[in-house]
Amino acid sequence: MPTESAEKEARKALNRLRRALEKGARDLNALEGAIRHAEGEDFPAAEYEAVRQQVSGILDFLEEEGRRLEAKVLEQGGLEPGRVRRSSR
Repeated sequence: MPTESAEKEARKALNRLRRALEKGARDLNALEGAIRHAEGEDFPAAEYEAVRQQVSGILDFLEEEGRRLEAKVLEQGGLEPGRVRRSSR
């Protein structure tokens, strides 16, 4: 089915982007630590916090998109999204 393939690719892309952003957040923390150490009081803490908030917002968006995609898949399969429980969580 073409729809299954598209949904599978969407989930893969969503997960790749989520992992990339999570890695980017870790790298941002490492950069912040190095620059904060080098610059001391001149470090632009507010700018780093703003970037961190942007990354967090994108991760929240991806989480919501994942839920939306899952709901759509369940609905197409004839299931109600709110009634399905995962045993792995």
